Amino acid sequence: QAPLVESGGGLVQAGGSLRLSCAPAASTFSSYTMGWFRQAPGKGREFVASITWNGLSTSYSESIKVRFTVSNDRAKKMVYLQMDSLKPEDTAMYYCASASRAGGTYDTWGQGTQVTVSS
Repeated sequence: QAPLVESGGGLVQAGGSLRLSCAPAASTFSSYTMGWFRQAPGKGREFVASITWNGLSTSYSESIKVRFTVSNDRAKKMVYLQMDSLKPEDTAMYYCASASRAGGTYDTWGQGTQVTVSS
């Protein structure tokens, strides 16, 4: 099993919403920053959003800013990506990732959840 497990993907019409969730597979999981990335067919993986584990700092890609919101629930060790006003160009595999140190690289990844937005 992947160390991080994403869920919540699916097929939605343009203008619709989805909420992705990310949960660690192990109860001992710890992280400094959690990030969401996506990869569309034939394209490279791109950064979408991130949140520090204490929830005090978030960061967003310009392409999704305002439409997407990243959040976490520390008690449940869950991270969420609320996606509103979805567009066909948001279609991609979405991945959850963890950076274990401040300023470190994302060193733990999930297997991804597919989001498909129809026009």
